[in-house]
Amino acid sequence: MNSIDILKYGHLTVLATIDDLDAAACEVSGVCGIWSVKQIMAHLASHELVLADVLKSILGGTETPYLDANIAQGVAFNDLEVEQRDGQSYEAIMREYKDAAAKTQALITRVSADQQREIGLLPWYGAEYDLEDLIAYSNYGHKREHCAQINVYRDSLK
Repeated sequence: MNSIDILKYGHLTVLATIDDLDAAACEVSGVCGIWSVKQIMAHLASHELVLADVLKSILGGTETPYLDANIAQGVAFNDLEVEQRDGQSYEAIMREYKDAAAKTQALITRVSADQQREIGLLPWYGAEYDLEDLIAYSNYGHKREHCAQINVYRDSLK
């Protein structure tokens, strides 16, 4: 598996999916449950920051506030992170998402292939999984799922 490519293409899929949606269309709720495109992007930004923390921790970093919150809060993390961004503009959320994606794409280049394939490196994720699994399922797959929801919404705009 090529984690660099998976992160790159997941990010490009998100950007292509939201391309040319105006900010007003991104505020309409109901795209994913009650969430709007803006809220989905806030959610994806927070998860990109979790992945950045995961990569930093593998590289020896000790401050991982998003990863720590994700582990401690469980599923509540999603709504809490979206709520924290509700007052921000769509443009600000997109900047945060893009900056976080750039950070993860830069950090993954510093993680060795052996570390990426080390089973049990992320015990909180599952003893039988490795970093490549996390990237494929919890990052790329997660983005694809939300992009599909956004595409259904885009079809309703036609």
